[in-house]
Amino acid sequence: MHSENNEGKHFRKMNITKKEIDSLNAVLTVAISKEDYAGKVEEILNNYRKTANIPGFRKGHVPMGMVKKQYGKAVLVEEVNKLLQDNLHKYLTEEKLDVLGNPLPKNDAQIDWDGDDFSFEFELGLAPQFEVDVKKKAVTQYKVVADNEMITNQVKTIRKQYGKIISQTKVEKDSEITGTFTSSEKDIENKTTLSMDDIKGKKQITALTGAKVGDEIVLKTKGLFKDDHDNQKYLGVDHDDAHGLNIEVTLKVEEVNKRELAEMNQEFFDKLFGEGIVTSEEQLKEKIKEDAEKQFEQQSDQKLLNDVVDSLIENTKFDLPAQFLQRWIQFSGEKPMTEEEAKAEFERSEKGLRYQLIEGKLRAENNLQVTFEELKDYSKGMIKAQMAQFGQMNPTEEEIEGIVARIMSNQEEVQRLSEQMNTTKILQFFKENAKLKTKEITYDKFVKEAYA
Repeated sequence: MHSENNEGKHFRKMNITKKEIDSLNAVLTVAISKEDYAGKVEEILNNYRKTANIPGFRKGHVPMGMVKKQYGKAVLVEEVNKLLQDNLHKYLTEEKLDVLGNPLPKNDAQIDWDGDDFSFEFELGLAPQFEVDVKKKAVTQYKVVADNEMITNQVKTIRKQYGKIISQTKVEKDSEITGTFTSSEKDIENKTTLSMDDIKGKKQITALTGAKVGDEIVLKTKGLFKDDHDNQKYLGVDHDDAHGLNIEVTLKVEEVNKRELAEMNQEFFDKLFGEGIVTSEEQLKEKIKEDAEKQFEQQSDQKLLNDVVDSLIENTKFDLPAQFLQRWIQFSGEKPMTEEEAKAEFERSEKGLRYQLIEGKLRAENNLQVTFEELKDYSKGMIKAQMAQFGQMNPTEEEIEGIVARIMSNQEEVQRLSEQMNTTKILQFFKENAKLKTKEITYDKFVKEAYA
């Protein structure tokens, strides 16, 4: 054994031995002798003696025997535990042991603190050895396209938004109704504007047709809209209630209008995209298709990432030190869990732990870690894009560097950006290396198939 300084602290390398139980479990034994801690304990007790206020004795003249009797064991326990933690960490680092969780004390209840020498045992859960094959099983990569029907409907929607509003005396098939939905059954009171195009149910369409301002129309919600999610949008119910909602609601009609579609001329195109960017209906549809498919790509990328992750978890086989991890979960929190609670928590978190190990291996073997310079460049690109949205097309390098410096000094922001970049890197790695089968699909079919 030898001693060394560690930022001014007495630091001795303990006698630590490792006994492997199997490939996933080991026991560390840390032997601590009196010479490892005696000097430091004596130093602390001497300082206590100088500052202790004990009735009947002048400050600094308290007998050492009294100081040791009052404080000796507490100081000993604290100092030995510090030595344990420092040396355990140092040992795990130097030996490059890839452990899961933290070392678990095995014999702490048996320690005789009245002795001079101590032997502590710790259980270790070791990370498994395994290989990752991203080409083992094919995963579907969806290419979501905007079909003609979607583009035509989007053009109509945009023309409505930019068209003229014309007041009507009663509800007709092309009307837009502003009113308030109410229902005591679900505590609904929601003012909204909806188009007759949004209504699906034939009976509900019949009940609304001909209604005037001030009329109150009772409608059944079952089959009222083309999509159950519209119950959230127009009735104000939460997501869970929206699905399969089957109640009666009352719509009080407050305003009836129709929208005259905007003309498809250059003035309309310029309003949408800026002067001269789009000059024909064909170009308008191409632009709508391009913008829509960019948004679809984000959703299909997320679906791809989820599916590759699930596939890797399912097809990368390795064992975990399950019993150790359950014990670690049981005792590592603020409050100890029961065995049953710890087992349930392990089962909930096992898939996440498996992917954490898989992803860590992929990142290490393929150099997918995010560097500080990459993070700065990513921040610059993000800032330029945001400034462009507000019309600042040519910010100076000094302006951008100033904003980047503020971002990089914010730990939470750096963490958020790092997570974004990590996700981008691993997704790009999967796109380039995983076994993928591309499937072209419309958005409606994508939603039904991918999220069924």
